Amino acid sequence: MPQLDYKAAIIAPLKRLVIKVGSAVLSDPDGLRAEVIEHLAAEIDAVTRDGREVVLVTSGAIAAGRARLGRRTATIAERQAAAATGQIELMRLWAKSFDARGRTVAQILLTHQDVAERKRRLNAVHTIQALIAAGVIPVINENDTVAVEEIRMGDNDVLSSLVAGMVQASLLIILSDVPGVLTGDPRKRADARLIPLITDPEAGMRGLVAESAGPLGSGGMATKLKAARQAARAGISVIIAPGRVRGAIAAALDPSREVGTLILAARTRLRSRKHWIAFALRPAGALAVDRGAAEALRTRGRSLLPSGIREVRGEFSSGDCVSLLDHDGLEFGRGLVNYPAADVLKVKGRRSQEIAHLLGYKVADEIIHRDNFVLLEDLA
Repeated sequence: MPQLDYKAAIIAPLKRLVIKVGSAVLSDPDGLRAEVIEHLAAEIDAVTRDGREVVLVTSGAIAAGRARLGRRTATIAERQAAAATGQIELMRLWAKSFDARGRTVAQILLTHQDVAERKRRLNAVHTIQALIAAGVIPVINENDTVAVEEIRMGDNDVLSSLVAGMVQASLLIILSDVPGVLTGDPRKRADARLIPLITDPEAGMRGLVAESAGPLGSGGMATKLKAARQAARAGISVIIAPGRVRGAIAAALDPSREVGTLILAARTRLRSRKHWIAFALRPAGALAVDRGAAEALRTRGRSLLPSGIREVRGEFSSGDCVSLLDHDGLEFGRGLVNYPAADVLKVKGRRSQEIAHLLGYKVADEIIHRDNFVLLEDLA
């Protein structure tokens, strides 16, 4: 049982964890399954009574609203209407199940902007910290009622990994409708088998077959693997486990029992700021650089100077995230720019000593400082 060789070292010091529950676990075509929410609330309550802090990330609002409205949700507006209808039902069931055990819950709805913008991110973190200190269980969902494609997280698996990093959790448990990470899609391959342990999230996830989303959820195993890798790069281990199997949470937290797939935290952890750049931000534009600049950024840990820039794409402001493109037009990294697009256009290809003369001011010698740059291998 290879999991057990590692679980004790993860579980013993564990103080805070994030548990994510997917739509396929909580619902069926007729709507939410109250009995599933009930048994999950009982398991989470038991975890908190053991002295651990839990942040719950839940899907299910759109699935619940779709059943209530009795119609498909093909357009953004229809999904938002379903979310507005279903979110009430989803929180009512969670609140009822926890209230029966003397637990208070709090609803937090987030969009991509809430985790991307530093001030809003900090506000969310402070709110979550205050709730935990008061003995309240934060219940987090993406704000699908207002989110359009530009500000959507895309899936609650991704949201859960970002939340785990925000609250400095030590473990992320993703409860799915499958036993864990499999060697293939069980709906298409009868020989698909469970992978109980992934020790290297960099190499261990490459080549895995990732099934598409099911009818009730927005993401399949591909998004779970993406979320697990993001969490692992923040130094957080991940367990992907079967959510409808009673006792799955207890088994995940028991160092003597094996369940699902354990994905160990990466050996090389991204610093908090670089993890934020890598996974929470979206590029507002792009800078194409010459071969020398690309090589210096890739292999020598250098900053991007104006002399290495060949082309400026898009409209971005100082402090925005941009993509870095090599001589072949391929993205190899992302970073925060010190100057807006219009000013980068004026200084591209020139020496840093000329910046003040060309712009009438100077913020820094670098267009992107190496501390504000991450390589594509950290984003994959």
